[in-house]
Formats: sequence, structure tokens, C-alpha cells
Amino acid sequence: MFSRDTWKEIFEAMSKNKLRTFLTGFTVALGIFIFVTLFGMGNGLQNTFNEFFGQDAVNVLRIYPSQTTLPYGGYKAKRQIEFVNDDLEAIAKEFAPFIDYMSPQINNGGTVTYKNESDNYSNRGVGPGMQWAEKNILMKGRYINNKDIRDRTKVAVIGRMVEKDLFNGENPIGEYIAMGESVFRVVGVYQDDGGDNEERYIYIPFTTRQLIEGNNDKLGQIIIGFKESLGYTGAMNFQNKLDAFMRQKKVISPKDPRGIFIQNIADQLKQNQQFAGALQLIISAIAFAVIISGVIGISNIMVFVVKERTKEIGIRKAMGATPRIITSGIMLESIFITAVFGFLGLLIGIIVLNTITGDTLKDDYFITKPSINLSLAFFVTILLVICGAIAAFVPARRAARIKPIVALRDE
Repeated sequence: MFSRDTWKEIFEAMSKNKLRTFLTGFTVALGIFIFVTLFGMGNGLQNTFNEFFGQDAVNVLRIYPSQTTLPYGGYKAKRQIEFVNDDLEAIAKEFAPFIDYMSPQINNGGTVTYKNESDNYSNRGVGPGMQWAEKNILMKGRYINNKDIRDRTKVAVIGRMVEKDLFNGENPIGEYIAMGESVFRVVGVYQDDGGDNEERYIYIPFTTRQLIEGNNDKLGQIIIGFKESLGYTGAMNFQNKLDAFMRQKKVISPKDPRGIFIQNIADQLKQNQQFAGALQLIISAIAFAVIISGVIGISNIMVFVVKERTKEIGIRKAMGATPRIITSGIMLESIFITAVFGFLGLLIGIIVLNTITGDTLKDDYFITKPSINLSLAFFVTILLVICGAIAAFVPARRAARIKPIVALRDE
């Protein structure tokens, strides 16, 4: 089966039929190439979803106040709900078994100055729990602590890009920056996997922000990190209980679609993972359909090849070639062409995916670092080679059974 004469005949047949060989191989290479690139793009889409939700903790609820739409409890509609410090204490007391950490968030912004350098930055009045909610990684110094909250100290934790912009290589720890009419001492520098934009924030104690804004007790939003042991079902139950509790406390109708809004990161992550998974299944189905089309194409071509070589097969049988030799020769030719062009298509597909580095397609197509598992790619290629062998076996076996006299009369 693997004799030199057999391979010599295969290469002679291929050289005599260059166009046919190329078309057969092109069909195989194109099928594998499309499969690799499509599947890789699907993985890139999933990477984008995972990266987006991986920037912050996923076991987090964010509670936002808004305007009511229904009258309730003696209050008119269009009442603006506000959160205050007492709400933090009430939530902590009511749901202590469910909570890992909490932090309010009060957003502000403006010009920040250090010596001769200045720029505009957003600043957030927060509590110590914000470090875990935002996954801030300390590079230098410390984060906001409970003493800062209690004493309303004017301290700030700045992002890596703020340090780069304002301090020009100086160590910012212990230095003072001016925000509006207030001066804050820098006590920490953080970095964030979310990238440069996430590292342009400045964090200060939320009680200090309230003091600056007229010594009030208003909060912008409340962030709650719940225990991961709750799981998805427990997180949804916690969200429902928290929603009912806050609506009762703020006198908001249970039927009002607004008043407060709770963003459940875990729920959003699951929904988007399901969406990305569905897209990946669709892409995979299309990719496998392309592979099946390639197999059908190979089968059709091999039927034509065998038909074209019927007289040649008759001559070989008349000279003593057995059906097994004829069948194996045709199958080896199909396997060789399928394997060579299949792995060529695989190589080109991997090269194309590797050239799409980083965030090239992220902004327009939400695809980040497209790639494919090499084991899967090799498996599909080998599967196509096997299918190519099967596609050649059926017409080859039929041709090998033809009597020499019949084959020699074939036109």
C-alpha cells in the first residue's frame, strides 16, 4: 500500500491534472481556513465580554436613585429619590449576613493642580470597600480607610495615569494636590486592569466630599459586594429583597418601574455570557457547515476523477492490478491532497488570527484577541482528511469492481 510505485503513480496523476488537484486542494484549504477564522472570531467575541466584566468585581450590586413615576404613600409622582448616610447603616444592619463590603459613591470633577501641572479629572467620594468593587490594585501607599471616613480627612488615592500626568516621575505619596478650593494629601496610587481610563480617577473619603458640598449627608449611589457563596440564585434573591426593603424605606410603589434601580453585575454577566455562547454556537454551526460543504465538494470531485480514470483503471486491472491496489491508490491520492491543503489552510488561518493583535477589531466589532485552540483546529483538519478518504473510498471501490473489458470500452 505504501510502495514507491504507488506514490509515483499518485504524483504522476497529480502532475497530469494540475488544475483538478488545485481545485480539490483549494476547496479543502478554504474550508479549514474559514473554520479557523470564524471560530477564532467567536472566541474573540467571548474575550471582549469577559474582559468588560472582568474589570470590576462581579459579586456586586449597584443601587441608583431616580425619579418616581407613580404617586404612593401620600407622595406625588416625579419625586426625586435621594440616598443618605442612614441608608448605608440600615442596609448594613438588615442584610449583614449577605454583605462582604459596602461603599457609597459621590461623583464630582474639575481641575486638579500639582505645582505647575494641572488637568481635569473625575473624583469619587467613596468608602474603603470601593477598592474591592473596582479591583483597584495598590502600587504605592494605602487606600481610603475607616479612620479617613470617620475624621473626614482630606486625603486622596490617585490613579496611575494621574501620577504620570501630574508628577513627572516624582513620588506623589505625601504630596498635596489642589482640587477646587481644597487641598488633599496623596496617600496612595492604584492601577486598574480596565486600562488608562480607569486609572484617571481620584478617590477621596465620601464624608470629606459631603463636608465640601455643604456638610450634607447625601449619597450618589450605593455599591454592595455580596458574598460569593450566595451564587447566582442567591444573588437574585438578595437583589429582590434589597429592592423591596429600599422601596419600603423610601416610600416607593412596588409597581413603580423607577424610583430606584439596582444593577446586578452577576446577572448581566450571565446574560451576556449566554448571548456570547449563543453567538459562538451560531458561528460554530456556520463553520462546520463550511466543512461539510468542503467534504461534499471533495466527494463530487473524486467521483469525477474516478470516472475520468475509468479506462486507466481498466488497463491496470488487465495488467494484473488488484481491486485493493486500485482502491488504495485513489484513496492515498485523496488523503495526500486533503492533508497537505488542509494543514495549509490551518496554517494560514492561524497566521491571520495572530496578525489581528490586541484590540484591532475591538472598537468596531467587539472582538478582542481572536484565537482558536490548536487541538480543536488539528482535530477538525484530521476529521476533514478522514472524510476525504471516505469520499474517495466509495467511488474508488465502485470503479475497482468494474470488469476490465467494460472499463476499456468506457468513453
